[in-house]
Amino acid sequence: MLSIIYPYRNRNLQGVKRSLDSLRSQTKPTFEVFFIDYGSSPETAFQVKELCAKYSFINYRYAFNQHQPWNKSRALNSVIKTLVSGYCFVADVDIIFHPEFIQKAIQLQDLNKSTYFQVGFLSEGDEVTQNHFTTGDYRKSTREATGLSMFPVRVLQDLRGFDEFYHFWGAEDTDMHVRIENAGYEVKFYDKEILLLHQWHPSYRREERKTLTRELQINGIVQLNHQHLQWAIQKNTTATNREEWGVVTSKEDFEFLDQLKTDQCIDNEKRKIDDLLYGQFPSFKNRAVKIEIKKSLYQRSLKYKLKRILRKKVPEYYTLKEVNDLVLLHLISFYRTRPYIYMVDDNLDSLTLSIKL
Repeated sequence: MLSIIYPYRNRNLQGVKRSLDSLRSQTKPTFEVFFIDYGSSPETAFQVKELCAKYSFINYRYAFNQHQPWNKSRALNSVIKTLVSGYCFVADVDIIFHPEFIQKAIQLQDLNKSTYFQVGFLSEGDEVTQNHFTTGDYRKSTREATGLSMFPVRVLQDLRGFDEFYHFWGAEDTDMHVRIENAGYEVKFYDKEILLLHQWHPSYRREERKTLTRELQINGIVQLNHQHLQWAIQKNTTATNREEWGVVTSKEDFEFLDQLKTDQCIDNEKRKIDDLLYGQFPSFKNRAVKIEIKKSLYQRSLKYKLKRILRKKVPEYYTLKEVNDLVLLHLISFYRTRPYIYMVDDNLDSLTLSIKL
């Protein structure tokens, strides 16, 4: 039995349907699918759950992480941690499976080996059909594309899954391969034939912006992720994560945090933000807090602007974008296993964090 894991959030449903239909056409149906919706909007979650219900081989799960940054590692780990044995394949919702993919994948299974597959990239405007597997009219992935991999479950569990430090985009798949090899196992690239096609779509990786947006972002996060990968390579890292890994936000915790009343409201003065992150947070134990951060009214005042022009002493302030990046980086570094809700106001003039510690 092969367990296929789809990590998902707010993606095009037509592409998802085509991917699932290609699994329905497998010549060897000895597989199961775990479809992990990592916090899609309520409307999209309803639609994708209805779609998944049409396939008898799918186990749909919803994680209430919609007001947290995307974390592919945790989405995958929430399934990996619960698997009893066997092998799992990390899928992508844009992938079309060759009818014999499951049969070939099972033939490649080895308890001491992980296998990742070469992919054919379809072009914009291509009609998605199984004929592409025979025509070969596509660009092929290289060894550097490590995302579509089959693993022995025991190996992943021994290494405590994918490293959950990686948020947003980048490097978690390669990191997993590196740590598997560091632990003494093999990782093989299967390029004898194309068994997977990638449907074309506009890039889902949002361009990094220097200003605050409602969509959660951290400046330089891709570079930070790749630096973390380099550290894993240099230090021969094997197991990662804390003991509490693969835990997603429950409905109960989400509803509790969503109804929490504000404990404190502070502005963006530097000393206040620094005290919040480095002074107060370590003392928030066994409790839930809700904090609102707004742009200082004094910072907007004529008096403040005049004092700055006259070079008189005035408080120092972070921009709200800087506060956003500091808070998010703090969360993913030290509190990523805790239930939390983090939101940027519609008007981009305040930030709200609710967290259960």
